[in-house]
Amino acid sequence: MDQPILHTKRLVLRPFEDDDAAAVLRLAGDKAIADTTQNIPHPYEDGMAESWIGGHNERLRQGHLAFAIALRAPNSLVGTIGIRIDASSRQAELGYWIGVPFWNKGYATEAASRLIEYGFDDLTLNRIAARHFTRNPASGRVMQKIGMIHEGTLRQGALKGERFEDLELYAILHSDWLALRHE
Repeated sequence: MDQPILHTKRLVLRPFEDDDAAAVLRLAGDKAIADTTQNIPHPYEDGMAESWIGGHNERLRQGHLAFAIALRAPNSLVGTIGIRIDASSRQAELGYWIGVPFWNKGYATEAASRLIEYGFDDLTLNRIAARHFTRNPASGRVMQKIGMIHEGTLRQGALKGERFEDLELYAILHSDWLALRHE
């Protein structure tokens, strides 16, 4: 599978490049990003961004697409979004984070909406799910804005550091998405 480049009005969703490592280190290194995501550690140390970017080709072969979210002009990184595909069930899980300087500008919603469209139109997925820490309702608002439906709470569904976290589970079906497009 080749990873496409996707466009929105303000953003480009593209494969990561080696040159993105410094921006990933700066943005992911913010304690607020680590605090609101399941898999980003704090401190985010030198070399972690390069290692993460270097592993994308292998993860792509396993059905995990990770996109750099960059502004169209100037071409600056604001975050990442990806989907982990289970082709046998035509389902995927969506995940994203946006750097703190770019919060509250609608970038997560814009990128997620475009990736949902790609998932249903091009990958012929039937279901796309996402989850967030209960204590991070802003992420849930993104999921709601793109048409996802809250399916429940996974009590202590994640371990972050030494603390168990409740997770809110959302999903959108292809039929839901088609209905939203025709409203």
